[in-house]
Amino acid sequence: MNTRATPLPNPPAQPPQPKNWLQRHWLLAIIGGCCVLMLLFAGFIAALLIVVEGAIKKSDAYTQALAQARSNPLVIEKFGRPLQPGWFISGNIQVSGPSGNADISIPISGPKAKGTIYAVAKKSAGKWYFDKLEVESEGEQNRINLLQTNQDIPAQQ
Repeated sequence: MNTRATPLPNPPAQPPQPKNWLQRHWLLAIIGGCCVLMLLFAGFIAALLIVVEGAIKKSDAYTQALAQARSNPLVIEKFGRPLQPGWFISGNIQVSGPSGNADISIPISGPKAKGTIYAVAKKSAGKWYFDKLEVESEGEQNRINLLQTNQDIPAQQ
């Protein structure tokens, strides 16, 4: 008796699995991922700028400089009312308890003109003293010295 094993028939070939979306559009997925990362980074930078800007705007040196500019008759005549602060304040403020330093420039605008407040101040014993407080109108060289015209107005706390 001769038994020979009969070979099993080959299983039928299965059709290839269809590719999923990621396999078909891998380049689009990479580009989209990069765009999302760039948007997240830009959002982080914007949030950081808003936090820093907000911290400067809440400082006493900023509020006092803006208040003195708003109450100065020469500034009111030059810029008009209301005098509004702008965005992108530059400079720095360092405070450590009752002492500190500030060197800031505040963009401002009114109905008549645009310009910048320049303030340099020191904080000693909890009070700010301005070394320089000037307003410059856009396109002009001459500045309005707020320390000369407001000699009788002490800096508020």
